[in-house]
Amino acid sequence: TEIFQGRKFKTYRGMGSIAAMKKGSSDRYFQGSVNEANKLVPEGIEGRVAYKGAAADIVFQMIGGIRSGMGYCGAANLKELHDNAQFIEMSGAGLKESHPHDVQITNEAPNYSM
Repeated sequence: TEIFQGRKFKTYRGMGSIAAMKKGSSDRYFQGSVNEANKLVPEGIEGRVAYKGAAADIVFQMIGGIRSGMGYCGAANLKELHDNAQFIEMSGAGLKESHPHDVQITNEAPNYSM
């Protein structure tokens, strides 16, 4: 975990990134014989993703979301959820409208990110 501009991030290294190839994945990309890092031809990226917390906390939030969805469709258990669930197609405009808009979030919720 690293802190960047006051927020926690995890480093992401795709297997085809230069950093990963330096650590040993270069032969996977037929570049195992390349000895100089500046000669590697990357097929992936390296970056950072926002740290969301411990997996147990994220799973807890997901379970809460499933329970909420079960309530919306009147399902008492997962079988009923499976049987009663209806998927709908939503336009990009509808998706944007369904989220908070025209407001600046001042206190982030653990189960919602923009």
